[in-house]
Amino acid sequence: MKKTETVDQIPEDVVMDVAEKLSKKDLLLQQKTERKVQREHDRALIKQQKETFEQDLIEMDKNKLVDTMNRISFLLELFKHFIDLKKAKDVEFAKVMRDRGETLKEKAKVPKGSRIGRKTEKEEDQELLNDEENEDDDRSFVFTESPAYIKNGTMRDYQIHGLNWMVSLYKNGINGILADEMGLGKTLQTISFLGYLKHIQGVSGPHLVIVPKSTLHNWKSEFAKWLPDSNVFLFHASKDQREALINSRLLTQQFDVCLTSYDICLMEKTHLRKFAWQYIVIDEAHRIKNENSQLSQIIRTFTSRNRLLITGTPLQNNLHELWALLNFLLPDVFSSAEDFDAWFQNQGGDQDSVVQQLHKVLRPFLLRRIKADVEKSLLPKKEINLYVGLTAMQRKWYQRILEKDIDAVNGVGANKREGKTRLLNIVMQLRKCCNHPYLFDGAEPGPPYTTDQHIVDNAGKMLVLDKLLKRMREQGSRVLLFSQMSRVLDILEDYCIFRGYEYCRIDGQTGHEDRVAAIDEYNKPGSSKFIFLLTTRAGGLGINLVTADIVVLYDSDWNPQVDLQAQDRAH
Repeated sequence: MKKTETVDQIPEDVVMDVAEKLSKKDLLLQQKTERKVQREHDRALIKQQKETFEQDLIEMDKNKLVDTMNRISFLLELFKHFIDLKKAKDVEFAKVMRDRGETLKEKAKVPKGSRIGRKTEKEEDQELLNDEENEDDDRSFVFTESPAYIKNGTMRDYQIHGLNWMVSLYKNGINGILADEMGLGKTLQTISFLGYLKHIQGVSGPHLVIVPKSTLHNWKSEFAKWLPDSNVFLFHASKDQREALINSRLLTQQFDVCLTSYDICLMEKTHLRKFAWQYIVIDEAHRIKNENSQLSQIIRTFTSRNRLLITGTPLQNNLHELWALLNFLLPDVFSSAEDFDAWFQNQGGDQDSVVQQLHKVLRPFLLRRIKADVEKSLLPKKEINLYVGLTAMQRKWYQRILEKDIDAVNGVGANKREGKTRLLNIVMQLRKCCNHPYLFDGAEPGPPYTTDQHIVDNAGKMLVLDKLLKRMREQGSRVLLFSQMSRVLDILEDYCIFRGYEYCRIDGQTGHEDRVAAIDEYNKPGSSKFIFLLTTRAGGLGINLVTADIVVLYDSDWNPQVDLQAQDRAH
C-alpha cells in the first residue's frame, strides 16, 4: 500500500513553497483582473467622451452655425487663389466645384413674381427677434474691462483687446496665432481666454496646453495667480510617477487644463490621443515650424475642436516655416506648401506686393503687437554693439587655425560638399578663438591650473566684460549673460568665482527642478544674485527674468531671432 502523509507530516519548507506559489498565482490573477477592468473602464470613458463631443457638434446652435458659414465664405473668398490652383491640378476637384456652382445657380433661379421662397410674417418676426438676441449676446462677450474671474490684478487695455480677439476667433470657429512681442502678457491673455470658456461659455475643458519644459513652473504659477478656480493638471514627472498620474488624473479626466511639455507629448502620445480636446494651446509654437519633425507630426494626430498657437517670433527664417504653422491651424486651406510659395512668387519678386499678400493671409488668424506701440510706460530698449581686438594668445591660435586648413580656405582639393563642411568647421574654430582661447586643449597655462587674472587678460571680450560688470554692479544693475556655447559658461563661471560675483546658471544640461529653483532664486525679492549665466538656446526660450535690467550677449547665435528672444527675457 502507498503510504499517505498528513499535513502535519509534510515538511515545513515544502508547505511554504506551495503557499508562496499559490500566493503569486493569486496575485497575478488579481493583477490581470484589475488590468482588464481598467481597460474596460478606459474604453467606456473614451467612448462616452467621443459620443459627448459628437453630440455637442450636432447640437450646435443654428445661429452660430450660420455665423460660422459666413466666416467660411469669407475665408473661401480670401483664399480663392489656393482653390484655383487645386482646380488646375486636380480634375476631380474641379468637377466637384463646377457641379456645386451649377447646383447653387439652379437653386437660386426663382421666376419673377413668384412667391416661392418668400418668408411669412411669423418667420420674419422670429428672424428679427433672433437677430436681436444674437446682437445682445455679441455685446455681452465684448470685454471693456478686466473680467471679474481674473483675480489678483487687472488686465491692461491691449490685453483685453487680445482676449476679445480670441473670443471672436472662437465664436467664428477659427484657429489663430497670438504673436505679441515677448513681455506683453501672452500667458495672461491665454489664461483669461480659457477663463472665458469656463465662466461665460460653460466649457471648462478638457484643454491641452503644451509648453517648453523650462516654462512649466511659470505657467502653473500664472494659472494659480490669475485663474485660481481652474483645475490645472501638471502632467510632467518621471516614468514611474507618470503611470500613477495617468491612472489617477489623466484617464479619469479630473482636470480642466492638462499642462504638459513637448517631451511628454512625445512619450505619452498614446494616452493624449484618447481625448477629444476642446482647445490645444501650444506655447513657443515656432517649435513646430518643421512639419516633418516628430513633435509636429504627433501633435497633428491629437483631436481638438480648436487650436491656438503662441509665439513671439512667428516668422524666423523663411515663409515655409509660416506655412507649417498655418497648415497646423487650417490644414484644409493650407494643404500644399508649393501652392503657398507659388502665391508669393506670382508677385514677380516685388517686395511690397509680397508683404501685402502676407498681411492679407495673416489678417484673420494672427494678432501681433510690439511694446513700442502698446506699452508706452516701458522705457525703450537700448542696444549697444562693442567691438574688441584679439589678445596675443588669441592671435596665435587664430593664425594656427588658418594655417592648419589653408587648403580649405583657398578652396583647394576636396569636393564641394567636403569643402563646405571644412569651411564651416574653420568658422566654428575661429568663433571659439574669438570667445576665449581656453576653449582649446592646451591653451590654458598649467598645471597647476589656477583661476586668477590670466582668465581675463587672455581674451579680448573678457577684458571689456570685466570692466562693464564692475560698472554695472556699482550702479545696482542685474545682468543676464548669454553665450551660445556651454563651455564658455564654464569659463564665465570660473570668472564669477574669481571676482566674487554671485550667480545662477541654466544650460541644456540643467534639469527641470534645478531650472525652476534657479529662476525663483534670481527673481525673489532682495536676491543677492548679480549675474545669470545662460546658453542662448536653453535660456532664451519662454523664461521670465524681468528682474534683470541688462542683457549681455557674449557671442551671437547663427539665427538673429534667437538673440532677440534672449534679449526679451529682461525687457
